[in-house]
Amino acid sequence: MRTFHSPLQRRHAPEKELHNGAFVPFAEHPGRIDAILEALGPAEAPRDHGEEPILRIHPRAYVDFLKSAFGEWRAAGRPGDAGAYVWPVVGRRPLTLDRVDARLGQYSYDASTPIAEGTWEGSYWSVQSALSGLDAVLGGEAAAFALCRPPGHHAGADYMGGYCYLNAAAVAAEVAIAAGRRRVAILDIDYHHGNGTQDIFLDRGDVFFASIHADPKTDYPFYWGHADERGIGAGEGATLNLPLPRGTAFPAFETALERALTAIAGFDAELLVCSFGADTFVGDPISFFALETADYAPIARRIAGLGLPTLVVMEGGYAVEALGANVRSVLSGF
Repeated sequence: MRTFHSPLQRRHAPEKELHNGAFVPFAEHPGRIDAILEALGPAEAPRDHGEEPILRIHPRAYVDFLKSAFGEWRAAGRPGDAGAYVWPVVGRRPLTLDRVDARLGQYSYDASTPIAEGTWEGSYWSVQSALSGLDAVLGGEAAAFALCRPPGHHAGADYMGGYCYLNAAAVAAEVAIAAGRRRVAILDIDYHHGNGTQDIFLDRGDVFFASIHADPKTDYPFYWGHADERGIGAGEGATLNLPLPRGTAFPAFETALERALTAIAGFDAELLVCSFGADTFVGDPISFFALETADYAPIARRIAGLGLPTLVVMEGGYAVEALGANVRSVLSGF
């Protein structure tokens, strides 16, 4: 399977995040890339598709904010990375705001997603990696892997969060539809619910979103991913959330996976985007499922059994010492 990744994605390297009441080293660091490439070998450089595909999902005002926020933060005399400290919990609406502090809150929902000097560049090339993988799949290959970092599935159309700034999986799905695929399915198997992806396609009937994740009653992102969220309007029934309790091991995960795959098969999708997070691993430092490295290959084989052209997009996974082996295991199943 071909792997796509740009070294420019390493330029996104925030120093700290707010986690459990303290500022700690940023968990989604460039060392994740090193671990994966050490296990897989060299990746192909992605082609630059420009901003147009990104703007199919993310509004221009949000894209421009991501480009300028760090420079504005430093111009205001602030040290470190740019981070929000106030959010419009009630009455979130389009506003023209001058101060970077205000726009950081306007375009985010948590304190764990700072903007560093290389955040725009890293996020941009993360999307280009996904689009280059999609090119391979649209060109007739059965599957391709986009080594996306930073990840994307928590990013909504106009907000960042959960280490995510641009939603590569959503951009790829939208481009696939523009390329003539009538229906696309997104299967999210990260420990944390892909709230941004769900929000983007919540009212769409041409993109099916299925997610297997930790129960949001106990785990981030808390406010999305409950089982009763099924889509709205034209998208009613095109969202399937399968929350699972902490401690979930392979047998229960496999049962949920079968439900998701049955639903995707019934949707009659023509292409699959798989948001893969290795934070379902038993040793992950910020997650609480109990999958083993050997479990990822059979999970991937079940997904590949759908017979759909598949783009695999990297999302989370923070047990760096096992990350390469876990990614290699899942790709071996495809």
